[in-house]
Amino acid sequence: MTEPLLNVSGLDAWYGGSHILHSVALNVDEGESIALLGRNGAGKSTLLKALLDAGPRSSGLIEFGGQSLTGMSTENRARAGLMLVPEDRRIYPDITVTENIALGRIAARGRGASVSMEDIWQSFPLLEPLKDRGGGQLSGGQQQLVAVARGVFGCARLLCLDEPVEGLAPVVVDEMARDIARLRKMGLSLLIAEQNLAFVRACTERVFLIDSGVIVFSGNWQDFDADPTLKDRYLAV
Repeated sequence: MTEPLLNVSGLDAWYGGSHILHSVALNVDEGESIALLGRNGAGKSTLLKALLDAGPRSSGLIEFGGQSLTGMSTENRARAGLMLVPEDRRIYPDITVTENIALGRIAARGRGASVSMEDIWQSFPLLEPLKDRGGGQLSGGQQQLVAVARGVFGCARLLCLDEPVEGLAPVVVDEMARDIARLRKMGLSLLIAEQNLAFVRACTERVFLIDSGVIVFSGNWQDFDADPTLKDRYLAV
C-alpha cells in the first residue's frame, strides 16, 4: 500500500494556554484533493498553520513525503513542498501580478523549478491579461487567484488553502473551482479549509469535518451525505 503524501496523527495545538486541536488525525494521498470543513472557530486555520509550524505550539506526528517534520522550520517545510495560502492573501500592492506570483519561488529554493510562468497562465487564464497590473489595483477575487497561483509557482506538492472563496462573488468562486480542476490535472495535492459546501464538493474527493478542534467525521462525500445530521449539527450557522 502506498504511503500517503501527508500523514498526521495525534496532533495537538495550543495558543497560549488555550488547547485548540485535540489528537487530530488526517491524511492526504499524492494527487488527492481533500476538504476540511467546519464552522468559524472550529480549528481549521489552526490545523493548517500547525502543519507549517506557522503559529500555534503543537505536538504530534506530521509526516510529509515519508519524512517526519518534527523540528523542521516553516521555511524548510515550504521548501519540501508543503505550502499554505493564508486567508489574508498577503498580496504586495506596489509590484505587478507577475512579480507577486514569482515570490512563491523563493520558498522553493533548493527544489526543482517544475512549474513555469506559462503553466501559471494556463492554469489561471484570468490572470494573464492582468500580469502587468499592480497588486493594489486588483479586486479581492483577483488577489485570491494571485495568492493561489503564487503557492503553485512555489512548486508545491501539497497546497493548503485557507478559506479560498470566503467573501468572493459567485462568478469568482466558479472560476476558482475551474482553476483548481486544472491544478488537479497537473497532479497537485490540495487540502482546502472552507465553509462553502458547493465549492468544495466540486473540488474534492474526501471530507474531514472538524468541530472544537476534534475531527468528528472523515470519509467520502457519499458517506457525508448519508448522515444529514452532520450539516445540521456541525455546519449550520
